[in-house]
Amino acid sequence: QVQLVESGGGSVQAGGSLRLSCAASGLTSSNMYCMGWFRQAPGKEREGIATIQDDGITNYADSVNGRFTIAQNNAKNTLYLIMDSLKPEDTAMYYCAKWPRAGGYCAVYVPDFGYWGQGTQVTVSS
Repeated sequence: QVQLVESGGGSVQAGGSLRLSCAASGLTSSNMYCMGWFRQAPGKEREGIATIQDDGITNYADSVNGRFTIAQNNAKNTLYLIMDSLKPEDTAMYYCAKWPRAGGYCAVYVPDFGYWGQGTQVTVSS
């Protein structure tokens, strides 16, 4: 079975840090792929945060560039999002996802098709 499980969310004051993890199982890494982090605040559309692809290339949304880092341990099949200098506007449910890469760059857009985790809540207070 295919499963993505996020963890590491919680409540933190502005300026603090959190590290989110996404454990993937039942997924092959043999083909070209994208993995990414997304977030959704109440009443808002789901938005892309950062992506990483099979060859290690990363891409970040302007809102988090310089503050967040995406990384993957391929041997452990785990995706990370290291979040520093958190702001109240970062408050959202955070999701990880995996989807196929059709030879191009993994842009920070919500994919049309892919596997998603259940989400982990991040709350940043001022």
